[in-house]
Amino acid sequence: MAHTITFRTDEDTSKALDVLTRDGTAVSAAVRSALIDAARRKAGAAIRAEAERLAEDASDRAEAIQVLRDMETLRAW
Repeated sequence: MAHTITFRTDEDTSKALDVLTRDGTAVSAAVRSALIDAARRKAGAAIRAEAERLAEDASDRAEAIQVLRDMETLRAW
């Protein structure tokens, strides 16, 4: 379901919109694309933060090492 969103631009937002629409891209398309890009970056940052948190967790690292050792015995040569 599509929603209509109205917002006021400031000087920086207007400049950014000019850059994104300079090639003829419609404002709506540019805003949709920018929102999706921003959401992907935010999700990626959250995943990186979680990975960093896990990398610093000594018990998690020890468990991962043990799992790898256990899997090594299952390797078929």
